[in-house]
Amino acid sequence: MGVVEQAHNVKILGSGHRTIILAHGFGTDQSVWKHLVPHLLEDYKVVLFDNMGAGTTNPEYFDFDRYATLEGYAYDVIGICEELRLSSCVYVGHSMSAMIGAIASIARPDLFSKLVMISGSPRYLNDVDYFGGFEQEDLDQLFEAMQSNYKAWCSGWAPLAVGGDMESVAVQEFSRSLFNMRPDIALTVLKIIFHSDLRHLLCHVTVPCHIIQSMKDMAVPVVVAEYLHQNLGGESIVEVMSTDGHLPQLSSPAVVIPVVLRHIRCEIGV
Repeated sequence: MGVVEQAHNVKILGSGHRTIILAHGFGTDQSVWKHLVPHLLEDYKVVLFDNMGAGTTNPEYFDFDRYATLEGYAYDVIGICEELRLSSCVYVGHSMSAMIGAIASIARPDLFSKLVMISGSPRYLNDVDYFGGFEQEDLDQLFEAMQSNYKAWCSGWAPLAVGGDMESVAVQEFSRSLFNMRPDIALTVLKIIFHSDLRHLLCHVTVPCHIIQSMKDMAVPVVVAEYLHQNLGGESIVEVMSTDGHLPQLSSPAVVIPVVLRHIRCEIGV
């Protein structure tokens, strides 16, 4: 196992000819794909990994300079592909990893045959003629709560993000993986995500993009999915699911898995 593979806890499952990369979002790790993976193993080679900073990675490997922007994560994805000698992969990215995949595809379009974006957003802050869902005051309060009592913040954020009560399994799982992150790393990563603005890069994304979005998502309004669709540089398609929450693959797998499988298997316009 190479250095990059080891640092990111890379796992390779299945034996198909086509390769799928599953990339998780903030506060989770590769276990967030547990409902999807069994449906892929017969037909695909599946690559799972953890983003640096996830609770399952070594916090000593988290380079605050490298990960000061999402580009650092994009270069990690490229590094994993290069170390495994992958090309023309189907990349499934959730939340921050949807945009990480977009950045990686601009630098190395040869590595990806398509991007499947789940709950992705190029910008979370509202702007003139753009609705991202948050005002700066909202974010300031959020960051302050994280700093003052991280464990309490995790317990409050998890049901808001997942869309459910604290008793649901999905909320408990997300709360656990959130709490496993080192608090200073979690705060840094979330600030980078919420302050990112990748709108200017969208026109350079030429790999086909399949945009999948929950009808109700406290982090990403539905209009953002349409914004992506209208501004990406290549072919794209949007599907809005009747799901609630920012992590539908964890909270509503019965609805989400068939949708994701269809977008993995089918090309746009076919």
